[in-house]
This record gives sequence, C-alpha cells and structure tokens, in this order.
Amino acid sequence: MRKFLILLYLLTIGYAGTVCAAKLKAKHVILIALDGWGAYSVPKADIPNIKNMMDNGCYTLHKRSVLPSSSAINWASMFMGAGTELHGYTQWGSRTPELPSRVVNQRGIFPTIFQIMRDQNPKAEIGCLYEWEGIKYLIDTLSLSHHALVKEYKKNPSALCEMSVRYIKEKRPVFLAICFDQLDHIGHQAGHDTPEYYKKLNELDQYIGRIVEAVNEVGMLEDTIFMLTSDHGGIGTKHGGITLQEVEIPFIIAGKNIRKGGEFNESMMQFDTASTIAYVFGLKQPQVWIGRPMKQVFK
Repeated sequence: MRKFLILLYLLTIGYAGTVCAAKLKAKHVILIALDGWGAYSVPKADIPNIKNMMDNGCYTLHKRSVLPSSSAINWASMFMGAGTELHGYTQWGSRTPELPSRVVNQRGIFPTIFQIMRDQNPKAEIGCLYEWEGIKYLIDTLSLSHHALVKEYKKNPSALCEMSVRYIKEKRPVFLAICFDQLDHIGHQAGHDTPEYYKKLNELDQYIGRIVEAVNEVGMLEDTIFMLTSDHGGIGTKHGGITLQEVEIPFIIAGKNIRKGGEFNESMMQFDTASTIAYVFGLKQPQVWIGRPMKQVFK
C-alpha cells in the first residue's frame, strides 16, 4: 500500500509539472513597439523584416488603440491590460493618473505586465528600453531588472537598436520591451503617409532585423516570440482623434509556438497586448485587467 501511495504521489507531481510546462508558450518574449505607426502604412511600406514576420506568423491591421489615441494613454493600456477608465491615465503626457486608478499595487501603481511577471517569476530578467522619457512613468520601474532611456536619439538614430542588441547578448532577457519614438516624431514633423514617414519606417525595419539577428546569435531564437505593435497611428501631422488612420494599429506576432496563420479576423484592443504576453508565460492576470489573450494565434 505504501509503495502504491508513493507511486501515486510521484505520478501526481509529474502530471502537475507537465501542466505547468504546457502553459509556457515560449521562454522569451521581445516586444517591439513603434510610436505613431499606423496600420494604413503597412501595405505600402518597404519593410522586409516586418513582412517576413507577417508571412511566418499571425497579424492584424485592425487592432485599435484606446481613446483618445495619444501616447501615454496607450502605452499605459499596452502594459496595464486595461483602458483609461481603469488605469486612469488620460492625457498625452500623463505621468500619474488624472483619474485615480481603480486598483494599485504595493508600489502605488496600476498593475503592469512587468509587475505580474516579477511577482510570479521573481528571478526573471525583465527589461524595458525606450526613446521617449514618458515611458518610465508607465512601466513600474521597480519591477524591472533594467530600464534605460536613449537620449538625443535624433543625433544617433541607431542608439536604441544598439542598446537592445547589447542587452540581449549580455542578459538574454525573459521579457524585453523596446519602444521606438522616431516614427511619431516624423509624423508630427513631416506628416503621416509621406515619403519621409516611409523612409523612417524602412530604417526602423532594419533595426528590427538587427534585433532579431542578436536573438539568433545568442541561441534564443527557437524559444522566442516576437510581438510588433504601436501605441497609435496618425493623420496629417496629428493624432488623438477618432479616424481609423489614428486608431488602427498593427499587431504582428511570430516565433515559438505561433501558427503560420497570416491575418486573423478577431478584434483586438490595445489592452489585449498585456494579456497576450501574460498568456505566453502562463501568468495569472489581475481581476482588474479587461484584456483578452489572442489565443487563436498559437499552435
């Protein structure tokens, strides 16, 4: 009887381990987000690295930003799994919530994907690298292993790419968010849907190619999921309104355990990004989140 109980115990432990392992879709996620990248631009743009991911994974060109279609609001929603009404960031440059957050964590900020990952995987290497200073107020920096701002990127446009490559090679992060601001700057200066805009998009595509190659060089490629997206689009030299050019943004996902499924038709919102990342890692999302993981893209 004792031998039977020991065997039953070992089988139970083995089964539980199998279930936990099955929840993990990949060991690494690299999220690359281009500020001001409207979905309208994708069919027209010369972006071979991005389109290669589209061909080998899944994507939608109808993901929607939350309203208003401005930066801090949508970066917050991307990382916080909820909309303005819950996280409380309501302005383009919000650093703290104008509307009190419905829930805050032990550090006084609305729960982020970085925080729930830290809480449920304390030893994970988690990073966020960015060009717009406003990002640091939206990511719960105390949950991160490393975060850094690239200053004066106009003088050295490749600086964030180079920083990302170094960090990947040195730390092999479990989760890394890379946030480029350059396209939004061009959108405000020269305008969306202009030759200057597409030239910058092509340049950013080359940086994305270099980041993917760095992942490959350190032997992470087979265990990594890449996600590409944006905070909002734009029209003319502005954003923040309700046109589809401002509201519709791309979401592209490729890599480990992702179907080669092409375009998916299910609706996706900005706050679904955090939920999809949580789903990759088998993380339990907070009750206050309203995001839904895009389960249909996985094998």
